[in-house]
Amino acid sequence: MVSFIDEHRAQFGVESICSQLPIAPSTYYHHKALETDPERRADRYRQDAFLTAEIQRVWEENFCVYGARKVWRQLRREGVNVARCTVERLMRRLGIRGVVRGQRPFTTISDPGQKRAPDLVKRDFTAMRPNQLWVADFTYVATWSGFVYVAFVIDVYARCIVGWRVATSMKTGLVLDALEQALWARKHRQGLIHHSDRGSQYLSIRYTERMADEGIDASVGTTGDSYDNALAETIIGLFKTEVIHHRGPWKGRDAVEYATLGWVDWFNNRRLLEPIGNVPPAERERTYYRQLEESGEAA
Repeated sequence: MVSFIDEHRAQFGVESICSQLPIAPSTYYHHKALETDPERRADRYRQDAFLTAEIQRVWEENFCVYGARKVWRQLRREGVNVARCTVERLMRRLGIRGVVRGQRPFTTISDPGQKRAPDLVKRDFTAMRPNQLWVADFTYVATWSGFVYVAFVIDVYARCIVGWRVATSMKTGLVLDALEQALWARKHRQGLIHHSDRGSQYLSIRYTERMADEGIDASVGTTGDSYDNALAETIIGLFKTEVIHHRGPWKGRDAVEYATLGWVDWFNNRRLLEPIGNVPPAERERTYYRQLEESGEAA
C-alpha cells in the first residue's frame, strides 16, 4: 500500500488515498520516516535485516540445498543466536528453501551364479570407530553425451566419503577405482569390513581379490532386500538431490566429475549431518581421535 500511495500521492494527496485504503496517514508517514532514517526502526526490523543477510549467506555457501533446520543449526554453530521459527519465517520471505529428495534409481545387477560373501552387517549400519565398516554403492547420471556412473565408498562411523569415481561405464573398473582411492586415503584398516549389495561389479574376482590382498572382510547384503545397503543408498540419495537434480542438466562426464569433487569436499568437511550430531563428518572423526589421544595420555 505504501508503494501505491507513493505512485499516486502527487495526483490525489496522501489523506485522500488513505481514506479509501485500510491505512492511516500517520502510519504511512511513519513508514516513510523509517525509510529515510533506518536507525529509527524497531530492534526487530534491524535484527531481521541482519539475519536475512546471514541466512542468505549460509544457504548460498552450502550449495543452496539447506532447509530451515540446517540453516538454523549452522547459524548456531557460528554463534548466531536465533530461533528456528525465525529462520523459517525469513526463508519464506526470501523465497528460498532446501532441496527435496526423490526416489533413488535402481542400478544393482545381480548374477545368481556368482559366489558371494556372507552378510556380516545384517542392516546394523553402526560403527564404534573410523575404518571399522565401509559401505559401497554407485548410481547413474543422465547427461547430454550419455549416461555416466558415480561410485562411492563411505566410512560408516562418521559417514565420511573415503573414495569415489566417475566413469562412462559401470563395469568393475568403476567401483575398483573408488576402492583404490579409499585404500590410499585410509592407511590404518585393521579389522575393516567392506559391505555392498549383490551387484556383479562388487562380486567380481578383481574386486574381491583386491579386498583379500588388503585383509578386508567382505560382506554382501541379501538379494532383493531394500535395506541391505541402506546407508550407502542414503548418501547417494543426498548426492542425487543436492547435486544432480539440483544443478542439472549435465553436458557430460567432466561436468559431473567436477561437481562431484566439490560436493564431496563440502560433504566431508562442512555439511551438517543429523545422524552424527549435526556436525560435519571430518569434525566427528577429529573428535574421535582427539578423545582417543586424551584417554591414552590419561592412562
